[in-house]
Amino acid sequence: MKAIAVLPGKPNSVHRTDLPMPSVRDVPGGRGVLVEVLRVGVDGTDKEINAAEYGAAPPGYEFLVIGHESFGRVVEVGPNVTGLKPGDFVAATVRRPGKSLYDQIGHYDMTTDDTYYERGINLLHGFLTEHVVDDPEYLVKVPAGLKGIGVLMEPLSVVEKGIVQAYEIQRRLRLWRPRRTAVMGSGAIGLLTALVLRLRGLDVTVFSRTRPPTLKSSLVEAIGARYVSTEEASLHEAARELGPFDIVFEATGSARVAFQSMEVLNKNGILILTSITGGRKSLEIPADDINLRFVLDNKVMFGTVNANREYFELGVKDLAHAESEHPGWCSRLLTNPIQGLEDYREMMRQLTEDKRAVKVYVDVRPF
Repeated sequence: MKAIAVLPGKPNSVHRTDLPMPSVRDVPGGRGVLVEVLRVGVDGTDKEINAAEYGAAPPGYEFLVIGHESFGRVVEVGPNVTGLKPGDFVAATVRRPGKSLYDQIGHYDMTTDDTYYERGINLLHGFLTEHVVDDPEYLVKVPAGLKGIGVLMEPLSVVEKGIVQAYEIQRRLRLWRPRRTAVMGSGAIGLLTALVLRLRGLDVTVFSRTRPPTLKSSLVEAIGARYVSTEEASLHEAARELGPFDIVFEATGSARVAFQSMEVLNKNGILILTSITGGRKSLEIPADDINLRFVLDNKVMFGTVNANREYFELGVKDLAHAESEHPGWCSRLLTNPIQGLEDYREMMRQLTEDKRAVKVYVDVRPF
């Protein structure tokens, strides 16, 4: 079967390759679930893997099949599978267990192992292929009514995890009622973060470079959030007027913005970092002032990466909530469709060059 892959360590090596057809028997214990891949989202991670910034092939392969944002339909299940049946729509989690205690209790996204396993990213093939097989533990059912936007499940799970963990951390304060929030970046992660925070009734400001009006600014305003272009007002200027912020969710891919975000937090505020920065840039920062304010004002900063099924399941609920509150809003994020696996060059071109794109995705087969 066809697949889109890269040669890890070799820049701009994206190509079409072949994989053997998987079987439900590939998963032990009769727990195999064969899924036909319908749609796969691609993002900055895929772009950076193709640029050879990180990524590793599975043992026995020289290539890595990319694509970690999956949506598919169950074709066949093993004899010991319950809860899923042929015809069900599913999204797959990305991280797979290693050997640490966290891996063994289902929190494989919090592994302490030096070697980790992520489909489409590190040591495991991804989903830009025609079929995959997996254990039902890693497949989350998506209602048929959400099938048109089910490909957003993986990026939404990252958002859910970040927000849930922020509230868990802030239980240290006994009483914490955030009001003002800032989202750095208006890509898919940033827009989905704004959506989830608005569904929770919070005041949201989204910071992005592009001057409005744009599709992204209209999407922000459509859910009752505020869009600020950093071409018109600096982050610090806007923070003086609109902040400081109780929650800052950083999703730009820029280390510079991540460090700037540290300076606009409110007292007792929390900064959520989600950017994967694979480069080697250096910055000059006001380190003494940042350190002083974090200590004296009881601020918190933490990083988060992909998610386990708990956060995918929360994502299903919020997608349904969003469709009820803002019908059609999520569909507007799906801006750049690519038809089929053969057009991988155009996929990577749009992912790299189209600055207006919110979500580039591949329609692997009609559904």
